[in-house]
Order: sequence, then structure tokens, then C-alpha cells
Amino acid sequence: MTNVRHLYATIGGQQIFYREAGAIGAPPLLLLHGFPASSFMFRHLIPQLEDRYRVVAPDLLGFGFSGSPPVDEFDYTFRALAGLTSGLLQHLEIDQYAMYVHDYGAPVGWRLALQDPDSILAIVSQNGNGYEAGFEQAFWKPVRQYWDDQNAHTEAALREALTLEAIKWQYVHGVPEPSTVSPDTWTHDHSLISRSGNDLVQLRLFADYVNNLTLYPHLHAFLRESQVPILAVWGKNDQIFGPAGARAFADDSPAAEIRLLDGGHFLLESHLDSAVAYIREFLERAIR
Repeated sequence: MTNVRHLYATIGGQQIFYREAGAIGAPPLLLLHGFPASSFMFRHLIPQLEDRYRVVAPDLLGFGFSGSPPVDEFDYTFRALAGLTSGLLQHLEIDQYAMYVHDYGAPVGWRLALQDPDSILAIVSQNGNGYEAGFEQAFWKPVRQYWDDQNAHTEAALREALTLEAIKWQYVHGVPEPSTVSPDTWTHDHSLISRSGNDLVQLRLFADYVNNLTLYPHLHAFLRESQVPILAVWGKNDQIFGPAGARAFADDSPAAEIRLLDGGHFLLESHLDSAVAYIREFLERAIR
């Protein structure tokens, strides 16, 4: 029987919620969610992995059940989110671990790897880009316009991404049978992303995302030098991060394993069993 623990820790003065399962002495596996989700996206994955790994899945600040301080009290950047995640790992006395990154979780994970390269045992990227290849133009065009000029018009376009319909789209686009995706997903995300003042949090992170792209050359050097084992398991129909983003890992990690599945951005909702099979087999070889 799976025993997932639902816990809070105060890190850097902020309340961080996280899910944890598995034996404390087992190899640690850090799960990092994307926008607009939370550790809730891993609710089905954790029970599939906790028999062999100590699984830790935090909610990034501003997401899920973690705190969401106003923007005038916390400087929301991906660097700051990585700092809080690093603090949580220290709190849990985890110094080496594998990580699973998705969407926003990827630039958080890349910063952790660059901060302490020897801490990373293996990487699973599920639609979490580390290259500009794979950025789908239609989705990213309004984001890039916001990077170039933050005004009422460009802001309004990004506020659309916070609506229930837009969040639902993230879950069901590219899925052959959309009815297999539970409405619990987008309803849960929308309710928490709609907390008072959280719209400004999300706008800050949209604006800061441009700084993730400048990080990529450093990530690529890390991948080349470390040759850390990588699995890119990807929904090939994703209209946010397309399959070119998965294939690009092989540019710097020739041994990278690329698995393209017939799904969308939130692959665990439609292809859990297939993804789990690849992830378990990969981790069993990568972590000895």
C-alpha cells in the first residue's frame, strides 16, 4: 500500500508544500512540476516509483499548496524558485538525486544541476525544454512579445493563459482520446492559480522566462562534460514544447534516450503506463 506523506516545510521564510513517499534511505528522486500545475500532476506517478525510490515532489512557490506571497514581498524568478528547492533538499538532507522535470520544472532543475553538478544522478525530462529547438511558435509568440514590451496589450494576451479554458487546453490538446484526461486536473490548477494576487505572480514568471534561454549554453556544457544519463520521454503532439526539444538532448548527450509517445503536454494524464515503463527501466540502469 502506498503511503504518500503530505508535508510542509518553511524554507527561506516561505511555506513549501511537498509530497513524499518511499523509504528515507532509498535513492532520492525529485519531481519538479510545470505551469500551471503542482505536485498534484504526480499523484499517479508517485505510487509507481515509491517502492524503489524516495520520491519528493514539491509545489513551487506560487503554485499548488505552497505559499503565494505577493510580488512586492517576494521576487519571483526561476533563480529564486531554484533557491527554495535547493533549500528544501538541504532540509531533507538530500545531496544526490535523480530528477524528473516538466515545463517550468526544467529551468528550476537546470539551475540545481549547474549549482551542484555532482548532485545529479540522472535526468528525466518530460516535455521540459533545455534547448530553443522545440519552442512552438504559435504558443510562444505572445510570450516573446511580452518579453520585448510589457504593456497592457501584451499583458492581456498572457492573462488568457490563466483562464480555465486555456488551462484545460494544456491538458487535452494533442491527446488522441481527450476523455481520458480527468477534469480534476484543470479544475484543480485553475482554482489555485486564481488565488488573490497570483495573477501578478504568474506575469512575473512569464517575464522572467526569457532568462532561462540565456542559461541554455551553460546547461549544454554541463551535459557534455558530465554525460549524466538522460531520458526525454515526450508527448510528441505537444504544441508548447514540440518533439524537437526532446531530440535536441542528443546534441550534447549522444547516449540520451528519446521516447516520443502519442500524447500532449501533460503526458502522465493519458500515457501513464507507457511513461512509467520507460522511466523505471531507465532509472534502474542509471542509478546503481
